[in-house]
Amino acid sequence: MEYYLVLLLRLFLACILGGLIGFEREHTNRPAGFRTHILVCVGSALVMITSEFIFNKYSSMVNLDPARLGAQVISGIGFLGAGTIIRDGFNVKGLTTAASLWAVSAVGIAVGIGFYEGAVFATILIYLTLILLKKMELSFAKRKRHKVIYIQADNIPGRLAAITTMLDKLSIIVRKID
Repeated sequence: MEYYLVLLLRLFLACILGGLIGFEREHTNRPAGFRTHILVCVGSALVMITSEFIFNKYSSMVNLDPARLGAQVISGIGFLGAGTIIRDGFNVKGLTTAASLWAVSAVGIAVGIGFYEGAVFATILIYLTLILLKKMELSFAKRKRHKVIYIQADNIPGRLAAITTMLDKLSIIVRKID
């Protein structure tokens, strides 16, 4: 009975910790959100629980490495993370979500093997990184908003002045014209 309680605790904790990170991603409308992070974390936990189970059951018969299945999660999660990365011209979106999926898979692995303290501390750090550093990033971005705009127009008298006036109305500061 104790075995089943530990099993349930590990999977439930993975669900909660993965959900916490996923909630933040969902709240900011990212490609992989609440349910995806829960599934990755619980799945990773189950992989480690399975590794531990296999090790305990068969280590007396053969030489086994209990970390082997967990290592496959770490490399395999890249496939899922790559699906969240979107390239749109010069912009790339989804890298933080891909990284959070990778990190939450490690949280699941830690929970799955029973390393609760590491999983909880990592979840706190991941969550704070996603929340607090995003706010810092936005404040830096407000200070350093530099964009290059290419406008091609016919060489008609007054055209450049009209374009400059329009950009000025949009509060865009023109620093250089070639």
